[in-house]
Amino acid sequence: MDTLIGLLVAAPLLGAGILLTGGRRLDRAGHLLGTLLALTSFVLAAVLFADMLGKDTGRRTLTSHLFTWVPVDGFQAQVGFQLDQLSMTFVLLITGVGTLIHIYSIGYMEHDERRRRFFGYLNLFLAAMLLLVLADNYFLLYAGWEGVGLASYLLIGFWQHKPSAATAAKKAFLVNRVGDIGLSVAIMLLFTTFGSFAFSDVFPKVGQASATQHATVTGIGFMLLLAACGKSAQVPLQSWLGDAMEGPTPVSALIHAATMVTAGVYLITRSGAIFNAAPDAQTAVVTVGAVTLIFGAIVGCAKDDIKKALAGSTMSQIGYMIMAAGLGPIGYVFAIMHLVTHGFFKAGLFLGAGSVMHGMNDEVDMRKFGGLRKYMPITFVTFGLGYLAIIGFPGLSGFFSKDKIIEAAFAKGGTEGWILGTCALIGAAITAFYMTRVMLMTFFGEERWKDGRTATASPDEPSAEPAAAHSAHGAPHPHESPSSMTIPMIILAFGSVFAGGLFSINSAFVKWLEPVTGHSEGDSPVSTGTVTAGTMVVLVLGVLVAWLMYGRRPVPAVAPKGSLLTRAARRDLLQDDFNHVVLVRGGEHLTRSLVYLDHSLVDGVVNGTAASVGGLSGRLRRLQNGYVRSYAVSMLGGTAVVVAATLLMRAV
Repeated sequence: MDTLIGLLVAAPLLGAGILLTGGRRLDRAGHLLGTLLALTSFVLAAVLFADMLGKDTGRRTLTSHLFTWVPVDGFQAQVGFQLDQLSMTFVLLITGVGTLIHIYSIGYMEHDERRRRFFGYLNLFLAAMLLLVLADNYFLLYAGWEGVGLASYLLIGFWQHKPSAATAAKKAFLVNRVGDIGLSVAIMLLFTTFGSFAFSDVFPKVGQASATQHATVTGIGFMLLLAACGKSAQVPLQSWLGDAMEGPTPVSALIHAATMVTAGVYLITRSGAIFNAAPDAQTAVVTVGAVTLIFGAIVGCAKDDIKKALAGSTMSQIGYMIMAAGLGPIGYVFAIMHLVTHGFFKAGLFLGAGSVMHGMNDEVDMRKFGGLRKYMPITFVTFGLGYLAIIGFPGLSGFFSKDKIIEAAFAKGGTEGWILGTCALIGAAITAFYMTRVMLMTFFGEERWKDGRTATASPDEPSAEPAAAHSAHGAPHPHESPSSMTIPMIILAFGSVFAGGLFSINSAFVKWLEPVTGHSEGDSPVSTGTVTAGTMVVLVLGVLVAWLMYGRRPVPAVAPKGSLLTRAARRDLLQDDFNHVVLVRGGEHLTRSLVYLDHSLVDGVVNGTAASVGGLSGRLRRLQNGYVRSYAVSMLGGTAVVVAATLLMRAV
């Protein structure tokens, strides 16, 4: 069975190699080959999962050593895989949801001339993410980490003829490089401190770290958090996520549901031993998650672009997961549980948004939608189930996973527990508001697309390019998407409805991850009913406020000016403005200061020294004029000085 682990990564990697180097002769069937290899990887994952279930809990970890990557004396880097309950969970999510997105893309990208290359990039994305979660050491994990960054750059900027897409790809790449510095520094510190990259070597040693090593472990935790902030779009490295919507919609679904943004949550959970030994770093993780879950929710409230509203939602939901992971063993399992359920309903929501765009001539402005439930019944039902799941409607997946995070936050106890729990409840209320707003503006109300309105960006919000392959042309004629697009949406809708409930039966998910997270069933926060009741109250309030604002009133063609907070939220709470002033302008001023110091101080010292030496040598050179009489006079003068000095010394 351990041989199959390598094949999990090899299948999509082979697809990427063939599709990206095979040339135009593969244009007709390239998309089918890419989908088949993604499906192959999922089938292999299912076989390994069935085999894992048939073993005792203590014997479920599989390891596979392939070869020594860097065979240097004192520095050994291995290529090896580790398949345990945590990585198995991610493998099933990545390959399962990834395969559905491949199938969806067959219809969505049908008329794109570069469809073969697109599927090659999708395969590369899957292979890199699988390498990341299957690596048995940080050095190999870093290779997958960078592969994910490369694939995201290629996919976000896939329609590179659009300046906005090219800019978004570069922005995502650069922001993630900041986080990658954190991971590279953490890996170097791990090796210099513990002498190994392997999880099996590092984690036991972290628990036995000496007092002098404790500060280093804390620093490693902070560096890992910085890396997670980059990949998972958490404050302060969240600015790239909204712009990443410039890529094709299947890319958005893949990034937000199964791959890139989940990498940070995986990194923190996998490194649980490090964070458990570094309380200060753990507190920082909780703080980042709590801030981001509210930050992203506020941004999602003000977006008229349906994909950017969902992007704000992703930022917020990943914030819930990061906050839960920062709670330690009590939160790791619920962070991963919410990650999996979120993978179902967020993928369904993005694919549903793509279906709406497909039927609306690639329009993304929700102010030009309305009443689409009659024309797109399958999209409406599947999107609606994803909406109910994400707001935590009782009985659906989000209710079981997100509510557990809220309970775990309150279970922290003390002032910290109340602050975190309150932040989580506020986030739940805002989530209910902005997701209800999306539903009402898209599927209910008057059919605003019949008015012949032109897409108008909200004031204070940069105008967005259409997010699909071709710009909108002519009057929209909404219609349901083909079966290649609706079938994946239906399958994901089942996950949105049933996954959370299945995971909660007899605490099945908690027991499944217990060997990795260290969290047992008996440690689970027990709901007193008060937290659940509070969650339901804020959910109803959020839905009610959205209905009063967007259900009872007609939606204007141009967004009202709004409050100061609304205007700031349209500009992503001024995150780009902050980066521009502090980093871009600040960097320019710093560069100019350094140039000035270089010219005036460094060059001044160097040039001054050179001038002094040159001037002194010029004066000394005058003594060497080549005339014998001058040398004789010099010798006579020197002799006179010596004689005078000798006589003076004798006299004394």
